[in-house]
Amino acid sequence: MGLLLSVFLPLSLAVIMFSLGIGLTLADFRRVGARPFAFGVGAANQMVLLPIVALAIAILFGLPGELALGLMILAFCPGGVTSNILTKFAEGDVALSISLTAVISLVSILTVPLLVAWSAGYFMGLEAPDVDVTALGFSMFLITAVPVALGVALRHFAPSFSASIEPWLSRIATVLFVVIVVGALASNWRIFIENLPRLGPSLVVLNVILLAAGWLSAKTLSLNGQEATAIAIETGTQNATLGITVGSLIAEQATGLPPFSLPSGVYGITMYLVSLPFVFWRRGQG
Repeated sequence: MGLLLSVFLPLSLAVIMFSLGIGLTLADFRRVGARPFAFGVGAANQMVLLPIVALAIAILFGLPGELALGLMILAFCPGGVTSNILTKFAEGDVALSISLTAVISLVSILTVPLLVAWSAGYFMGLEAPDVDVTALGFSMFLITAVPVALGVALRHFAPSFSASIEPWLSRIATVLFVVIVVGALASNWRIFIENLPRLGPSLVVLNVILLAAGWLSAKTLSLNGQEATAIAIETGTQNATLGITVGSLIAEQATGLPPFSLPSGVYGITMYLVSLPFVFWRRGQG
């Protein structure tokens, strides 16, 4: 398990983020300036609304300090490759989804360490782990921003080669994601079983509220159906792999994935149970 934490987990996240980057072009980032309002709605939902809802749910469901911190870590994470794939399948605005994922992923390098440090103190008090904000930010930069940048660069300078390996990278990323989720559950099996009656429903409720809030906020502000679909999925779908990794980075243990990673691990399963009905509803709706 020590090898999982020190090598496999960060390497897997780097591969997953590289697979995200190789699907991006510089034009995806330029769309932020071309469509600032739709992007602003999605970004506000993800960076402001999502943590507030997660905080309320952690308190209302009475989650233990470690799991409450894990829930907040998940809430601070951006969307990932999964949100882009779900948006495409739902026939939403894929360009908007990709723009939100790309930009928020970069911004999270600054926001996540600070917010995690605050959440640790709030939920765990004197028992909170020491969160080295600088070290956590640097680690996130190495395993998220650098792989994304390398993927974008490869796509820009070798588009044909990138297109040929992108399907294989997506499959590899999916396998790695499954392995990571299984590892998170297995290493915290007792805690998982003991807290499943609270943890499972809290994650499902979080996902449902965020999908609904993302959709309603976009429609209320007169965005079209495709934009609203993308914003709903980006608001309600977080990068579970990043959440598991951040949880392991702030823990002072090397014997297994910490409880801080458990909510992200469980969410890696429940998000499909909640998101797929929404995706099928939106297909063909425009």
